[in-house]
Amino acid sequence: MDNAVRIIDQAQGEIVGVAGDNYRIIIGGSATGNTFSVIDMKIPPGGGPAPHAHPDIQEWFYVIDGELEYKTEAGRAIVGKGGFVYVPRGGAVHCFKNISDRNAHVLCVVLPAGLEEFFKEFGVPVAKDEFPAPIEMTPEVMDKLSVLNAKYGQTVFRPDYLD
Repeated sequence: MDNAVRIIDQAQGEIVGVAGDNYRIIIGGSATGNTFSVIDMKIPPGGGPAPHAHPDIQEWFYVIDGELEYKTEAGRAIVGKGGFVYVPRGGAVHCFKNISDRNAHVLCVVLPAGLEEFFKEFGVPVAKDEFPAPIEMTPEVMDKLSVLNAKYGQTVFRPDYLD
């Protein structure tokens, strides 16, 4: 990392499809000395990650547009445009799902960086506003996810874990 100011426009950043969602990695750890990463997330209706935890990472989410249901072990909350969610270090199980009939748009900051590398390894390259088909959890996908979870210090739980 150098001390250069970074100006990144909307056409820049690596875009990956992650389990049916569209994530643009605006800036990753390689440009921030691994201190943080910023990810622009577009979540289609029904989209969002399974319940998961990562004890050494904190995240915050700012909802730019749409409406998401965030779930934690403490309960559920509907978070709409202008809403904010903070997940501190420590391993709180959390997830979100787009429960509306239109795309949601979220800005996610991850500290320290690294989760964007998980997304790049687990996801697939896509174009801006392109959404891959939701992922089928085959034994091969589960094996890959298990390896990546161990590599990135994450645990993924069954989809109904927080219900």
